[in-house]
Amino acid sequence: MGEKRLFHSVAEQIAGLIKDGIFPAGTRLPGERELAERFDVSRVTIREAEIALQAIGRIEIKTGSGVYVCEEQPSDGSKLPAVSAFELTEARSLFESEAAALAARNISDEDLKNLEDLIDQMASADDAVSTDADQQFHILIAKASGNAAIVHTIETLWRMREELPEVKATYESICETDASYRAKEHQQICDALLARDPAAARTAMREHFHRLIEAMLDASEKQALAEVQQRASESRERFLSTARLG
Repeated sequence: MGEKRLFHSVAEQIAGLIKDGIFPAGTRLPGERELAERFDVSRVTIREAEIALQAIGRIEIKTGSGVYVCEEQPSDGSKLPAVSAFELTEARSLFESEAAALAARNISDEDLKNLEDLIDQMASADDAVSTDADQQFHILIAKASGNAAIVHTIETLWRMREELPEVKATYESICETDASYRAKEHQQICDALLARDPAAARTAMREHFHRLIEAMLDASEKQALAEVQQRASESRERFLSTARLG
């Protein structure tokens, strides 16, 4: 079993330790190096396992602070954590890039044809149709990886995209302005899969998410600037009105 396939097993073992009280709620998990030694895997595998556990609400990854066991544990694995669109996109890039690399070796001609059809549907003026085609495109690639754990993780990440209001709103605002980029990037992913080139498929998927994060950053900057300008305008009107009263 390749190391990329180990994270699901490691995630289950860590979840078991949380359930048994070895890692109590609210406590900080040991560092990546210690966990890697404990489970005899790489730190990359630990990182992937932690992302999977965060996706189902068992742990919380706090940048610069560490990884903490959530106070409330989901009973059925269905609870979604409160993540930002940036965090979600980072996780999607990690998992979906590797899924694409695996899919390049396994994908069928029928699946490739279906991907082409989905790319055509993404050009639809109907946002619901376009988003559904986008989701089907990524899930189909996950399934073509041949790894059930990867499929489950990527389906959960898509749940976050659709079910977390702030994340959904962020994605929708970006998708309204990047239709041409999206079509080109998905075609590049499809072309890499058609060539059965794992490295090219990984790169194409990674570049797709890199560009998406850049678009989110641009949108965030514009929103922040607009809010500053709005506050300045309101202050200007208020103080000028006060001055006129004198």
